[in-house]
Amino acid sequence: MKTLINSVITGTGSYIPQRRIDNEEFLSAEFHDSNGAKLDKSNREIIDKFLEITTISERRYAKKSTMTSHMATWAAEQAIEASGIDKETLDYIIVAHNFGDLHAGETHTDMVPSIAARVKHRLQIKNPETVAYDMIFGCPGWLESLIQANYFIQSGDAHRVLVIGAETLSRIYDPHDRDGMIYADGAGAVILEAREGETKMGVLAHKTRSDTLVYSQMLYMGKSYKKDDVNGADRYLKMHGRKLYQYALEHVPQAIKTCLEKSNIPITAVKKLLIHQANGKMDDAILKRLYALYGIDKAPECVMPMTISWLGNSSVATIPTLMDLIAKGEMPGHEINPGDVIVFASVGAGMNINAMVYRA
Repeated sequence: MKTLINSVITGTGSYIPQRRIDNEEFLSAEFHDSNGAKLDKSNREIIDKFLEITTISERRYAKKSTMTSHMATWAAEQAIEASGIDKETLDYIIVAHNFGDLHAGETHTDMVPSIAARVKHRLQIKNPETVAYDMIFGCPGWLESLIQANYFIQSGDAHRVLVIGAETLSRIYDPHDRDGMIYADGAGAVILEAREGETKMGVLAHKTRSDTLVYSQMLYMGKSYKKDDVNGADRYLKMHGRKLYQYALEHVPQAIKTCLEKSNIPITAVKKLLIHQANGKMDDAILKRLYALYGIDKAPECVMPMTISWLGNSSVATIPTLMDLIAKGEMPGHEINPGDVIVFASVGAGMNINAMVYRA
C-alpha cells in the first residue's frame, strides 16, 4: 500500500487574557450611530439587545503592557511543548493577525518587523532556515495560514510549521460604536507536522473564496461615530453588521458543503464544527442552514462548541483557542478523539471565507 504524507496537528496552545470585561462595564459608554447622533435608547436597552443578538456576556482584554506578539509567543510556547518538538526544527512560523502590535491608547499599527519575526525572536530560535512571516486575511487568517502550512508539507518544502492566530481588538474599536462590544483579545497556536501513514489523516480538504468585488467594505476602517471625538485623527474597525450576517448565512454553509464534498466525507460523519465566532446567533443560523443543505432538520447536539459568550470575538485566535481548550479538557461535554472528523470554518474581512475538513 502506498505511503501517504499527512499534515497532522501534533500540539496546541493558547493565551486567554485574565482581564474579564462583562457587559455591565459598557453602561457608562456614550453610544452614537453612524451619522454621529447619540442613540436615543438607554445603555441598558442597548446592552440587553446586544446580548440577545450576539450571546456575548463578557470578553477578555489584554493588559496594557501586553502586545499581540507577546500573546502569540505564549501560545506558541505551549504548542511547542505539547508537540514535544525541538523549536529549532521548525521550517516556518506563520502568524495570522490584522493590526500588528497595537500599543495601549493608540490605534496606529506596528508591524515592522513582522509579528512572526518578533515571535521567532522571543522564542530565541537561532535557526536561519526557520522562515517567519505574517498572514493578513481578516478573521479567516489563521485557517488560511493552516492551509498554506499544509501546502508546504505536501510539497515537501516543510516538515514542521508553527501556525499562530493572535489579536488585540480591544485597542482598535470605537468606544462610541455599540458594535465594539463584540471584540476581544487572545491567541491560539498549533504545530502542523508531516506524518507518514497508509491511511489519510490530518488535513483532508480545504476551500477558500474571496468576494472582494461587492463585499470588500463590509468591514473597514473609519473615524469615530462621535464627531467631536478628541482622537479624531484615529481610525477604528467598523462593520456593516446586518449585511455581514446575511452574507455569512448565504455563503458559509455552501463553502463547508463544497469542502466536505471534496473530501468525500458525509455530513453525518462530522463530530465537531469549530467555527469562527463573531456572533452566537449567526453561527447557530449557519449551522442550521448547513444541515438543511443535506435535508437534515436538526444538527446533532454538541457538534458546534462555542466560547463567544465568555471570550467574545478574538478574530484569528478564535478557532485555535477553541481547539486548545478542547485538547486540554477545558470544554465540558466536548472532546476530540483519534479518527474524529472535524470541520474548521471562518468568515471575515475581505470578504473571505474558508473551510477545512480534518481527521484527528
